Amino acid sequence: MGRDILDIDTSFAAKFLPETLDLNDLEAVRLLLSGTSVIDWHKLDLDTIDKVDVFLRNSLFDPEDPQDMERIRFVFHQAINYLEEHHEVRFPDEVRNPADVRNVFITASTWTGRFRRSQMLACMVLKLMHTINHMEAADLKHRLPISEAELFDRAEQAIIKHADALRRDGYPLMAFYGSRKTRTSVISKLLSKRESIAATIFDKLRFRIVVREPSELIPVLAHLTRTLFPVNYIIPGESHNNLVDFWQELEREQHYAKLGETLQRLSNKERVTKPGPENPFSATGYKSVNWIVDFPVRVDDVLSKLDIDAGYMLGRVVYVMVEFQLLDSETETRNESGANAHEHYKARQKKQVESRLLKGGLRRR
Repeated sequence: MGRDILDIDTSFAAKFLPETLDLNDLEAVRLLLSGTSVIDWHKLDLDTIDKVDVFLRNSLFDPEDPQDMERIRFVFHQAINYLEEHHEVRFPDEVRNPADVRNVFITASTWTGRFRRSQMLACMVLKLMHTINHMEAADLKHRLPISEAELFDRAEQAIIKHADALRRDGYPLMAFYGSRKTRTSVISKLLSKRESIAATIFDKLRFRIVVREPSELIPVLAHLTRTLFPVNYIIPGESHNNLVDFWQELEREQHYAKLGETLQRLSNKERVTKPGPENPFSATGYKSVNWIVDFPVRVDDVLSKLDIDAGYMLGRVVYVMVEFQLLDSETETRNESGANAHEHYKARQKKQVESRLLKGGLRRR
């Protein structure tokens, strides 16, 4: 398996300190670690145009590009029309007819009045916009005269470029590993899974990020959701975390504790720290934070080959699934020794494949 390795400057620059996080960062980390969805949120924390612009750029929408803003407004109107026609929702003018569609993000982040009607309705609209944009991006992806391999190439280049920028800026990352699954690895994984469908292989492109200290894990996660991928496209239910106890960290770190007082209230079940869906071939002592992102990729250059005006109808962004893994240096060392070692992982997977091909059936997990 080929691997790109970026060894990043290990200088002790104070880049990943708890104090660098705001409430939106902490909400994003909470979602990532728990594997929940933004559809279940009832409040945003983007209360200025500048913050909204950061979010849009991270989603590959340029607030200064008229075509990108036209696309956002087009999706906005689709969301409004759906809610009015199918759910008989009536909107106040500030939500229904904003002078700048970015104001809807600010309204969704602002507690106004006892019942917060405008804020709640703005959140509802944004959830629909997220869903519609994702649906139409999938439609666009199927129409494009471009291979999945090339889309993966574009995503990989963007992620490596980002890692290089982190290195130049002195961020204290130990390493950033990128790899592609080989054909042989995909076959083995399909045979070892109950769901033998190629679409369920989420980690064809994957990256491992290593930090020095456990205390840097949450700040790094926050930084990635702010600068590399949009938090709303973290795939729900596909996070695995047996390394970071989010609620314990909120009690331990003073800055997190202060922010934690204003975290939105979700279900009690979400508050329970669980390891998530484990890989059956990993040893019990293997620890990490893993998550899957529908990573955005711009395809402006390809749209000119289509006979449709997809610029605002379907957008100029599609998504490919990328797996990320984060861990600290000491944990990485432990993960590579004893029963955790990669060769033992592959041996356990191979045994499962051979047993299934010879005898049929999968062992109980």
